Amino acid sequence: MQYQKSLVWFRRDLRDFDNAALYHALKHSAQVYCAFVFDTDILDNLANKADRRVEFIWESVRELKAALQNKGGDLIVLHGRAADEIPTLAKTLQVQAVFTNHDYEPSAIARDLLVEAQLQTSNIAFHHYKDQVVFEKDEVLTMTGKPYSVFTPYKNRWLNTVNDFYLKAYPVDTYLHHLAKPKTSDLIGLELLGFQRTNLSHMRLPTGMSGGAALFADFSQRIQRYKETRDFPAIEGISYLSAHLRFGTVSIRHLARTALQLDGAGAETWASELIWRDFYFQILHHHPQLATGKAFKTEFEALPFPNNEVYFQAWCDGKTGYPLVDAAMRQLNSTGFMHNRLRMVAASFLVKDLLIDWRWGERYFAEKLMDFDFSANNGGWQWAASTGCDAQPWFRIFNPITQSERFDANGRFIRKYVTELVNCNDKEIHAPWLMSPLRQTNVNIVIGRDYPQPIVDHAPQRTLALALYKVNR
Repeated sequence: MQYQKSLVWFRRDLRDFDNAALYHALKHSAQVYCAFVFDTDILDNLANKADRRVEFIWESVRELKAALQNKGGDLIVLHGRAADEIPTLAKTLQVQAVFTNHDYEPSAIARDLLVEAQLQTSNIAFHHYKDQVVFEKDEVLTMTGKPYSVFTPYKNRWLNTVNDFYLKAYPVDTYLHHLAKPKTSDLIGLELLGFQRTNLSHMRLPTGMSGGAALFADFSQRIQRYKETRDFPAIEGISYLSAHLRFGTVSIRHLARTALQLDGAGAETWASELIWRDFYFQILHHHPQLATGKAFKTEFEALPFPNNEVYFQAWCDGKTGYPLVDAAMRQLNSTGFMHNRLRMVAASFLVKDLLIDWRWGERYFAEKLMDFDFSANNGGWQWAASTGCDAQPWFRIFNPITQSERFDANGRFIRKYVTELVNCNDKEIHAPWLMSPLRQTNVNIVIGRDYPQPIVDHAPQRTLALALYKVNR
């Protein structure tokens, strides 16, 4: 046995199964303590104290703590600066090693280096492992040893590299008898953390390991239809697992293994989405400057966006006069979720129609999204803004009306969130300002009073966007 006592530091891996750090700690230690820190370096920067993400984490930590208790251990839950709390706890418990899983954002890397340095002063080892991705860092490179910046070649290389070794589960249960039972207190209340309950419990997003398992079981019955249904926000076409992937209540290895073992276009398309996730993580690893607001394509670093603040606020509030865009933003504001097709539509509209810097939208999504993950959010925004790797070409601009007619043809999604338009017919609902005054009276809505006129006209704004990008190529 390498260590007498060790500590596992949970972060974005809130599960007691197929967990790399937990497995290695249990295998190499006689006694293993487990801890999670509600990190004030993160929480103090959240202006909204009714943040669904914090509640999701709290509920998932509560389930993890109970699960570890049922297996003979427990979860020590702390509230403070993780960079201080973990070294202090490690010394108090007199462990010889701390085990954790990789976190890839530059701020997290800096935190981990600080923790490691403090542990070294007490001769405590610091071990960290790949867990939240299938491939990381330099594991998928070109034949010349360079990182990929275009998705399709990366995906092909990913698929040619993956095998059972990379997808096998860590058999945590084999060593559960090494869990230590610390003297610990009840889980600190959400309110004592400075946060309050949200509408999370009323949403169709179950939390914790059990919630992730339930969602995946449901999606497994629909995965063969994924390719045909994933772009339509009014129907259940997607997995709804993004928040669970973000906080590690599901295993990426299990999901990828399942997707790759199944035949059919649905599973193949979903596997591509999981590969996109790895792709954006490796982009961030090789281009950490992205975390400082830099454009991947340097020629588009300083596009002279007009940045009309009134337009931006209308976009945030879901009051642009374009129903699908408004429905998407209202869904985000009321649930913390936005369908992926709508993320593209809303982002394109902000940048290419309203001519607002993509970083403004990126920050807004970062504040609101339940599944916010820097690498994917940044990648998605830079794709839509044509400033990123493998981006939407700058001269291709989504038409918000065409997108609406194509992906919400009968207006079912729009009616759910833009209730002012509930009486419009399936044709009118995509461009309600075209209704005659008499028709507006008949459906009990006056455009400009009950629902906004479009704040911009798509056609001339498209021309302005093309000119803006062309000049700065």
